[in-house]
Amino acid sequence: MTQRELFLQHVGQTSETPLCFEVTKAEGIYLYDEHGKAHIDLIGGISVSHIGHGNKAVLKAIHEQVDRYLHVMVYGEVIQSPQVQYATALAECLPQSLNSVYFTNSGSEATEGALKLAKRFTGRSRILSFKNSYHGSTQGALSVMGSEYWQQAFRPLLPDVYQYTYNDDAVLQAINTETACIILEPIQSEAGVIIPDPHWLQAIRRKCSETGTLLILDEIQTAFGRTGSLFRFEEIGIIPDILLLGKALGGGMPMGAFIASIDLMNTLTHDPVLGHITTFGGHPVCCAAGLAALSFLKQENLTEGIIQKEALFHEFLQHPAITRINSCGLLMALHFDSYETNKKIIDACIRNGAFTDWFLFAPHALRLAPPLTIDESAIRQACHIILKSIDEVL
Repeated sequence: MTQRELFLQHVGQTSETPLCFEVTKAEGIYLYDEHGKAHIDLIGGISVSHIGHGNKAVLKAIHEQVDRYLHVMVYGEVIQSPQVQYATALAECLPQSLNSVYFTNSGSEATEGALKLAKRFTGRSRILSFKNSYHGSTQGALSVMGSEYWQQAFRPLLPDVYQYTYNDDAVLQAINTETACIILEPIQSEAGVIIPDPHWLQAIRRKCSETGTLLILDEIQTAFGRTGSLFRFEEIGIIPDILLLGKALGGGMPMGAFIASIDLMNTLTHDPVLGHITTFGGHPVCCAAGLAALSFLKQENLTEGIIQKEALFHEFLQHPAITRINSCGLLMALHFDSYETNKKIIDACIRNGAFTDWFLFAPHALRLAPPLTIDESAIRQACHIILKSIDEVL
């Protein structure tokens, strides 16, 4: 049997029409298929591979840690140097109130931990979230997801969850002394890169502070330079009570985290003890890789050129079939007239040497989230492939 046949038979599927793109090697900004053909990676594993594939500093850190030890004990019981070093490095990049890191295995698990922490700390159960938001697909994360389409088959979900619309002031009236938390993304990525009004976000921050409601900010897709700063909240002028990280956090290894003040986080240590626990969260190899990736990002000043690269995509992607381009740094959505058109263009892009995909809540939009290391020459080539693919389809 071929790899494709074995994949369809033995690997749990997530859709009836998977891309079935067979990867044999990944290096820099390129993915190589089973025929050895190079494809420009325009989605970076959904914002994971932000410093490119096969980064030497990350690989070196992985190899060195593998030689020391792998898993030794459940989370939080023994001192593991990679965890300590990475948590310290993250805290040094964040405001003083975000100084305690709880590492998880994924962004979804970070959401789960944050929701538990908010309910435990406040003693409240009411949670506010937003339509067309995505925070993961586990039960708690699914409960705050912004789409009944994905929720309806798995109800009942968490009770006391209420959803609102981005940029609507109605949510400000809903934040009160019975609200445990409000969870939102600084950019609604899966909605097709929707950027909320910063004044609206600042008003939410103020209302949370007034009512003792915790603000959970999901930067799982936007952190680590994707939008032109290390964290998107820096550009907005707000500080969350709990910060969610994932995707690029592990430098290509599976990892998530929720981050809060040490006083807030310590409520998970008692009544009950082990209020939140994980076996593999903060795996030493993942932490070593993540620390190396963060160090590389900072040393190479990769965030400094992101806005200029964004502008190049806008300059080169001129076509009447593109109804609009939503973007913030190298998180971009090319909107077309329908999902059917977009799917044909995506398939043509892959055939022509550029790997891309669509958005959960905006299936008519093509995703662009390449490694931050992409240069002008590769941007030109990628845009040429996209335009060529559009012309082929239309």
